[in-house]
Amino acid sequence: MYGTKSKIDLAFEYQSQVAVLRPSIHSRRANLTVKFQDLYGFTVEGNVDDVNVLNEVREKVRQQGRVWWALEASKGANWYLHTTIGQGSALTSSLKFSALANAITLKKLIRKGIPPVLRPKIWFSLSGAAKKKSTVPDSYYDDLTKAVEGKVTPATRQIDHDLPRTFPGHPWLDTPEGHAALRRVLVAYSFRDSDVGYCQGLNYVAALLLLVMKTEEDAFWMLAVLLENVLVNDCYTNNLSGCHVEQRVFKDLLVKKCPRIATHLEALEFDVSLVTTEWFLCLFSKSLPSETTLRVWDVIFYEGAKVIFNVALAIFKMKEDELVITHHVGEVINILQITTHHLFDPDDLLTVRQLSLFHKKF
Repeated sequence: MYGTKSKIDLAFEYQSQVAVLRPSIHSRRANLTVKFQDLYGFTVEGNVDDVNVLNEVREKVRQQGRVWWALEASKGANWYLHTTIGQGSALTSSLKFSALANAITLKKLIRKGIPPVLRPKIWFSLSGAAKKKSTVPDSYYDDLTKAVEGKVTPATRQIDHDLPRTFPGHPWLDTPEGHAALRRVLVAYSFRDSDVGYCQGLNYVAALLLLVMKTEEDAFWMLAVLLENVLVNDCYTNNLSGCHVEQRVFKDLLVKKCPRIATHLEALEFDVSLVTTEWFLCLFSKSLPSETTLRVWDVIFYEGAKVIFNVALAIFKMKEDELVITHHVGEVINILQITTHHLFDPDDLLTVRQLSLFHKKF
């Protein structure tokens, strides 16, 4: 299914010594736009301030990783799995308290970010992907990819068309090896769920999953649990009915949470779906810098699809004062695009306090 238009391993390890980004003396003096690579190999354009922010973010990632490693050492490698508070006499009060403490700790930690090296196993466990995979034979993915090899469908043709357009220039994704891996994941899923088949937007999601999960099979199961359990139903089917529902829900939330913005945009006859459709279908992967996107995904895989609305609201709220004085639709789009493309520090987005986005239920 073809809706809207439009990282497995890059050998990064959490404790690897990531080179500090150093723009040239001329760039520092003139504050010119510079190009640099982020943690996941994506080439980013920004000014020297952006470089400084990215260096600060990398240090935050290292510091947060130390917290996770300390918990791994004290509580055990899989401590985060013990967060369910069961019922019945078999479970003692002390175990209940331990599970509750772990759950509270885990929620706070995830909102502050999962270290890159731990993301694969934590996502796989907490999202439900491991449970979903356990319901089928170990050879399921290999058998599926072999069974569909060489088959041509409308979905496979669209996938082949989109492969070279998926994060072009990336040092692994934009290679024959990267294209082949991404194709296998997308084609396999298109046969697993014929109602979805393939929808433009899924190529970006699957590509980022490949970079994080490091194996095709794990990326496939993460895609499956995302589409089948985490997100709203029918987001990627032929009529995009689930996506249309999301747009209506978001418009209502914008009126409730950001009435000044909603009123002004209505006066401009600006339809927020002009920007939010891509945000929702690509899960911000085309709009936000990679680490910011993955910080959002950290929370999505633990707390669910409501996070998508929270993040979208936060983006609008961050630029409220600018948005309410715009005169044209183009100005609105420009402000939102510039804002998202330069959100290199995830904390700037995930701690928008005005809305208390991650502290209240809708």
